[in-house]
Amino acid sequence: MIDKAFAKVLRNLRHEKNFSQEAFAFEVGIHRTYVSQLERGLKSPSLKTIQKISQVLGVNLSELMALVEIEASKENLSSV
Repeated sequence: MIDKAFAKVLRNLRHEKNFSQEAFAFEVGIHRTYVSQLERGLKSPSLKTIQKISQVLGVNLSELMALVEIEASKENLSSV
């Protein structure tokens, strides 16, 4: 659940900032295919990667995780 919530938030924020997966990956310092895996909820990023992601997206780490928490709660409600 949390991986899917993170995936959705990451994809939405990346789109809002008009980053392609390739450009975003370059800025964060990760491979483009890893961004794709994150956005599909197939991989879980490390804390270090989450910190880099938040910096590139221009949001505080706590803001990013709050968005993930909100999205996860939406998913929990829809699965009931």
